Amino acid sequence: MDLTLSTSAFFSVSSSCSSPPCKLQTLDFPSNSIHFLGFKPHIHFNNTHTKIRVFLGFKLHCHSKSVSLPNKNLNKGKKKRYGGILPSVLRSLELDNDVENTLDTYHGKLNPKEQTVILKEQSNWDKALRIFKWFKSQEDYVPNVIHYNVVLRALGRSKKWDELRLCWIEMAKEGVFPTNNTYGMLVDVYGKSGLVKEALLWIKHMQLRGIFPDEVTMSTVVKVLKDAAEYDRADRFFKNWSVGKIELDDLDFDSSVDQEGISLKQFLLTELFRTGGRSNSSTNLGADVESRKPRLTATYNTLIDLYGKAGRLKDAARVFSDMLKDGVTLDTFTFNTMIFICGSQGCLSEAKALLDKMEERGISPDTKTYNIFLSLYARAGDIDAVVQCYKNIRELGLFPDNVTHRAVLKILSERNMVDEVESVIQEMEKLDKRIHESSLPLLAKMYVTAGLSEKAKFLVEKSQSYGGFSSKTYAAIIDVYAENGLWAEAESLFYSNTEGSGSVQKKDVLEYNVMIKAYGKGEQYDKAMALFRGMRTQGTWPDDCTYNSLIQMLAGADLVDNARDLLAEMQEAGLKATCSTFSAVIATFAKNKRLSDAVDLFQEMLQADVKPNEVVYGSLIDAFAEDGNFEEANRYLRVMEESGISANHIILTSMIKAYGKIGSVEGAKQMYEKMNKLDGGPDIVASNSMLNLYGELGMLSEAKLIYDYLREKNGVDGVTFATMMYVYKNMGMLDEAIEVAQEMKKSGLVRDCVTYTKVMACYATKGELVECGELLYEMVVKQKLIPDRGTFKVLYTVLKKGGIPSEAVRELETSYNEGRPFAKQAVITSVFSVVGLHAYALESCGNFTKEDVGFNSFAYNAAIRAYTAYGKIDEALKMYMRMQDEGLEPDIVTLINLVNCYGKAGMVEGVKRIHSQLKYGDIGPNESLYEAVIDAYKNANRHDLAQLVSQDMRLASEVRQFTDSEAEDPDEASLSQ
Repeated sequence: MDLTLSTSAFFSVSSSCSSPPCKLQTLDFPSNSIHFLGFKPHIHFNNTHTKIRVFLGFKLHCHSKSVSLPNKNLNKGKKKRYGGILPSVLRSLELDNDVENTLDTYHGKLNPKEQTVILKEQSNWDKALRIFKWFKSQEDYVPNVIHYNVVLRALGRSKKWDELRLCWIEMAKEGVFPTNNTYGMLVDVYGKSGLVKEALLWIKHMQLRGIFPDEVTMSTVVKVLKDAAEYDRADRFFKNWSVGKIELDDLDFDSSVDQEGISLKQFLLTELFRTGGRSNSSTNLGADVESRKPRLTATYNTLIDLYGKAGRLKDAARVFSDMLKDGVTLDTFTFNTMIFICGSQGCLSEAKALLDKMEERGISPDTKTYNIFLSLYARAGDIDAVVQCYKNIRELGLFPDNVTHRAVLKILSERNMVDEVESVIQEMEKLDKRIHESSLPLLAKMYVTAGLSEKAKFLVEKSQSYGGFSSKTYAAIIDVYAENGLWAEAESLFYSNTEGSGSVQKKDVLEYNVMIKAYGKGEQYDKAMALFRGMRTQGTWPDDCTYNSLIQMLAGADLVDNARDLLAEMQEAGLKATCSTFSAVIATFAKNKRLSDAVDLFQEMLQADVKPNEVVYGSLIDAFAEDGNFEEANRYLRVMEESGISANHIILTSMIKAYGKIGSVEGAKQMYEKMNKLDGGPDIVASNSMLNLYGELGMLSEAKLIYDYLREKNGVDGVTFATMMYVYKNMGMLDEAIEVAQEMKKSGLVRDCVTYTKVMACYATKGELVECGELLYEMVVKQKLIPDRGTFKVLYTVLKKGGIPSEAVRELETSYNEGRPFAKQAVITSVFSVVGLHAYALESCGNFTKEDVGFNSFAYNAAIRAYTAYGKIDEALKMYMRMQDEGLEPDIVTLINLVNCYGKAGMVEGVKRIHSQLKYGDIGPNESLYEAVIDAYKNANRHDLAQLVSQDMRLASEVRQFTDSEAEDPDEASLSQ
């Protein structure tokens, strides 16, 4: 079976027999395969379900199907207990820095083994060195390699390389020869300090002394190379060791410089390597042994980790199989690794079976075992199992470690499980454990997402009280606030980062950058600029990111001149603006029709050696296309293509627009055809542009072809429908326009003010006024959309077609244009009333008439009209009386509405009174009022009076025409002269 993986493995390994497993790292396995680690799967089928079991190379012999785990505590980490005088000596040394006087009291009482223990128990390298010197000063002291090994380890761990070299030289002078343990320890401390090649030089020195590495030393070398990602070299070293060879000829000892500036070759030739005897330097020091096989569990664990990280899972499986076959003891780490491998392949049942196998073999799972299961359950999306697994750690006598808490908080917070997260935090507090700062941004994001920003603030402040945290963490939390538009909260955290004395702590530039971002998201541009200008006074200098983000922010806010000035400042400071920064400023210039400024900045961009991308070219091409400057748009297209950038959908759409501006259908067609060669073909924007072009030119058949093509592809959008309605309307094909409008409504694309207005306009043109009213109600009442000026233009058309007097329409239109209170509501009420949707009209009327404020005449007129149309005469007359009470004189529209009201109520005397005023000149002659009186008499079944008024109306019209004719005679006479 062949496994091909490019990802690094996820194992944890111990470096020696006594060292605990190291931290787990990440491995991604192929999720679609159960063939892993070289084990053959045994798959059993039945008629209803398919069960997959993977045989791991040994019989598990476990019958438990639960996830129960042994209740064992390894009690690791406890200090060793010593007998005799050692506790007294160690306590005295811990309390008293006067090492020499303390040890003088124990002169002659310490044997070599006790001296070794005392050296090992020192955590401070300086104290260990002083104790060692005191031991050597004693007359009966006999130098031994064990003491030197302990001291060398202490110096190496503290990276005291000069002291280590001196100790090594002294060791040689004393005639103490290094052992395998010595070399293994030196390789370990140098490797852990990142000095990999220096570590391997010690193996070179072993060769010079004729010492062949034992298994522990070999395992240490493999671990150092593995940790340095030198997987092939580590594998090669192990295989050579297995056949008795040590080859380091492939190492380039001259290529690197160590931390103190000494080349590796010089290091090799120093006194460090010139001390001690020389012997056979052959690479075949161990050739007397035909084949060497590891015997230590730690070695196998190291190899499993090596092959796992290298993605060589078959080799990892082979090593595990060798452990079983050779009877090598399996430990907790071994099982942890195999559990993770099984779980990562989606075989959780096998992972649980391995857990039972641990119990069967008497190996206690540790906290890391459960940490692995936490990650596996999280990956499987089984959050209930994650929570239960976390609880099991405590229930089984183990203790969650920092990795556990970080993992479970991450898993739960990413899923916004607030209650569960707070339960974990409470338990941590009971254990006197603090939240690791790396978890804080995730927790803050969870709280902010849940609308609990105060809790996020409390959590952060509590963590700050423990001593604060790194700039990276501060920046990450501020960024959480920034992403959610909480600039004030971000600002509070930014300025809370202070020293113990209360003075503002010097902040990293990253903190400034995310705070500027927060101000930008909150549109606090002045604050962003003030913070930027104050950075230097606080000892922090802006970097490329600071300038680039601030310039882009200002450009996006249409503060293009500020952005332009800041860009010039950035270039003067020797910092390089990105293409995105130039693009943002150029795009804003282009949007604001400042084409000369956009072109000038484009030239600066070229001079700054910043290569424009398709966004920059697209901004310029589109701007010139909108401006009707086809030549410039086409020129930039050519320049772009000559630079090696192909036109994308956006640019080709802009060129369609440019060709449309000059009426070139053929040119637009060529651009549209080019899109057919792009991935996905023409997009909806380009198709709509072509549709609009055909519509503008009256090319109905071509427009219909594109419209039908988009419908077949289910690619139509609101613009498509609106454009096609416009095309049909302009061609006088109102029935077809209505069909498109109905289809648009059914598709659910009528959802904003613009689309509602376009559909209503289509219905209004056809005279289907009730449909207009229904759409208006849906728009303003159900969808809570606010009509714009374009909507009201359509509504005025509806009112005129609905038969409302022109005086009433003008009055409503004037009130809206002047922005008077309740003008919008008055228009909407009138529309509902005139189209016969009286229930909607009364609902709308009630919304503003219930206000305890005075109205202008137009509002009262709208209410009187609505109540009258619905037959609520009393309500109509109440509105008229309320109008009089407020001292408003009835205008011509009011009188028309009153006449209609009287007519519907059969109040002939009321109609006669207004007719009389009109007849005898108390009210100026008005055709609409005459017509209203005639209709009122008819509604009151007084056709005789209606006929008389008709005669009066004709007579008044003739008199008016005669008067107008006489008024014109003097002018005509003067013209004839």
